[in-house]
Amino acid sequence: MKTIMQRLAATTMIAAAALGFTATSAQAQGDQQVLVNQADATLTNFVNDPEMKWLQQNFSRARAVIIAPEIVKAGFIFGGSGGRALVVAREGGKWVGPSFYTMATASVGFQAGVSVSEMVTLVMTEKGFNSLLSANFKMGGDASVAAGPVGAGAKSDIAADLISFTRAKGVYGGINLDGTLVNLSDEWNKAYFGKPVQPIDILVKGAVSNKGAAKLLAAVTKAAGGK
Repeated sequence: MKTIMQRLAATTMIAAAALGFTATSAQAQGDQQVLVNQADATLTNFVNDPEMKWLQQNFSRARAVIIAPEIVKAGFIFGGSGGRALVVAREGGKWVGPSFYTMATASVGFQAGVSVSEMVTLVMTEKGFNSLLSANFKMGGDASVAAGPVGAGAKSDIAADLISFTRAKGVYGGINLDGTLVNLSDEWNKAYFGKPVQPIDILVKGAVSNKGAAKLLAAVTKAAGGK
């Protein structure tokens, strides 16, 4: 188990990355496939969770999916949350990707403790998807975000560019993603695909691929009702 100070340090590093400070290539090497594998496990958790019926029933409507296997939320007086995420998108009748990002948000208030959440966000609109093609965007600002309905009998006509679901552990009940800065991770995309690429190359043109993502893409295809 990581200590509270280690969690806080990790959150600080992620926040710095989202504000423009990126890890070196040496630090990034070897980590992308780990995140892809973790994202596959997170997606499996959600599609098998009886409390996530709305997500399961509406997955087929999504233009893209953001998956963050671990979002760390930590704080005493100054708090925040952060983590790495990836995106896969539906293009030309198939799912392509992933493209890598960081996520970070900061808050000030009376709080204590550390929690870890995993997150799946359905990108429901072209506006939300187009936000992912830029260098960075803010959830709730550039694209609207709403918490998805949870529960076996959850029914809702909720409308937003992004509809987010989190499974939280620890002392916090979940993660509020409104105001979260999503920042493109150029170094991770370059490391994973072997050359500099932009999200449009990965998620729209499908110009690059990595066989290490095959299992994740198959899982997303299945969750969306494909074969």
